[in-house]
Amino acid sequence: MGLQSAQEAARGAGFTDLTSHHALGRGRRQILDRSWRVCTQSPARGRWAKNSPIDLGAVRLEEHCPADDQGRRPMRVSTTMADFRGRSLAVARAALPEDTSIEEVDGTGGGRAALLESNWRICTQSPAPGTAGCTANPSASRW
Repeated sequence: MGLQSAQEAARGAGFTDLTSHHALGRGRRQILDRSWRVCTQSPARGRWAKNSPIDLGAVRLEEHCPADDQGRRPMRVSTTMADFRGRSLAVARAALPEDTSIEEVDGTGGGRAALLESNWRICTQSPAPGTAGCTANPSASRW
């Protein structure tokens, strides 16, 4: 079902606590809901109290739903560096503390700037996943 139709159906059924996220884990925001379709929902279909929070995992119409919802739980870095490879630059920035120094490098060698970070996928990173680190140097390519 389209994201806008799903939200309207939920509101019509009396639910008011609605959220959505990008199911591919790229951190994209659903600005024009008609351009998105629902892949997952939480809680699952059934009878729920009207004040229950509803979260919809969605992808853009031209994208395929993932086998597993990659965006349900935001990544957070604690004492060791997370593995951001394959994730978007937006996801990495949101997961790292605000005072983390991040240097973006165009992995294609084209020297392009990542203006829309959700469209850039991290190919390599330094420090490596699992190591203690205070800076990140992801190499990203446009999706």
